[in-house]
Amino acid sequence: MAFESLSAKLQATIKRLRGQTRVSEKDVKEFMREIRMALLEADVNYKVVKDFISAVSEKAVGQSVLESLSPGQQIVKIVNDELVTLLGADDYKLNFSKQPPNVILMCGLQGAGKTTASAKLALNLRKSGRKPLLAACDVYRPAAVKQLEVLGRQIDVPVYTEESVKPVEIARNAVKKALRSLNDTVIVDTAGRLQIDEEMMNELKELRKALDPSEILLVVDAMTGQEAANVAKAFNDDLDVTGVILSKLDSDTRGGAALSVRSITGKPIKFASSGEKLSEFEVFYPKRMAERILGMGDVLTLIEKAQEMYDEKQAEELEKKIRAQTFTLDDFLAQLRQIRKMGGLRGLLKLIPGASQINDSMIDESALSKIEAIICSMTPKEKRNPDVLNASRRKRIAAGSGTTVQDVNRLMHQFEEMRAMMKKMTKGGMGKRGFGKGFPGNFPDGFPGGLSGLDS
Repeated sequence: MAFESLSAKLQATIKRLRGQTRVSEKDVKEFMREIRMALLEADVNYKVVKDFISAVSEKAVGQSVLESLSPGQQIVKIVNDELVTLLGADDYKLNFSKQPPNVILMCGLQGAGKTTASAKLALNLRKSGRKPLLAACDVYRPAAVKQLEVLGRQIDVPVYTEESVKPVEIARNAVKKALRSLNDTVIVDTAGRLQIDEEMMNELKELRKALDPSEILLVVDAMTGQEAANVAKAFNDDLDVTGVILSKLDSDTRGGAALSVRSITGKPIKFASSGEKLSEFEVFYPKRMAERILGMGDVLTLIEKAQEMYDEKQAEELEKKIRAQTFTLDDFLAQLRQIRKMGGLRGLLKLIPGASQINDSMIDESALSKIEAIICSMTPKEKRNPDVLNASRRKRIAAGSGTTVQDVNRLMHQFEEMRAMMKKMTKGGMGKRGFGKGFPGNFPDGFPGGLSGLDS
């Protein structure tokens, strides 16, 4: 995951400083040296690092900071504020004119992930109530058009295609089609190109002139490190891009791209692709990302993920079952599947303040699959009433799920603990924002850390 290495180093440095009641200029210089090294190792552009360290140092050595009651915490706040500034202000919203259709022109290097990013953006817009149309203007890469058509079917978004026609004509005709079909947004997927390819760059300029797009979004591969900043600058000089989409942010990249692009180009990062699934695409909030990097969590994103997965009706039904104490293994399995959809245990823990420092080795994601296999090996009667699970039934379930009887026993013990906890919550009075509206990670002792205990 991007930023993991940087985040770990920054958090270790900050942890030593945060609790100090007295900080000298020498301490600040040592702190800045460690941060500089962490940023450079994360492949952040050296000019960006220099400016960042200079800005933090200037504010951190002030008399009001060093002589305050908690100088360590104030310096951490300064680092956080400067990191937010580095990642960009809150100008991540797309620009839409009142006169549809709005055109979004996608551009970027070959292999940056433009076609997938176009589909992800279309899905994001469709979920927000817009009616997007995808225009397949990559006529050079084999199967590029077919790829976009397949992605369009998956997300239920129409794709406009034409054969033996220049990209500019395809894009113009796509806009006309959008007007007839009442699609309010046209996302134009263009061919990948090198910034030194003058002919291909001229084609993008022609598209910009012909379409007058409301947004020109540059798709940047996060794995390219600080080179991404150079790419972004070259495209911005030619096209005056309006924003950046970071692709492959879920990779083992060191995060240098995200921390360099904004500062070098002056253009905001508007979206980030956080996984291979088309739904794993999110608005890039600078403040939330800065807090995530510094280990402060990201509760707002956590809430939004939960809200996406749960509708009001589901939450009310779950709350009724908990109140009536009729929560079954099927319900339990549904909760675990929701966790997987929300990014898995590792992904969710990184959004919880303080939990980001939990070592990945302590979490066994495969245990979720093991639990699912065990419950799916039960009969409907056994799921509804686990009390009927005698020794022979447990042996059969273990054989059917490829686990052991001990695994089945352990799961049932944890499920009983959960039911007992729910019973106490119900007796204690559970308000409207109780367990049902909460979050599918409200497990008793043993979850999620105890999931690793299901290892055979």
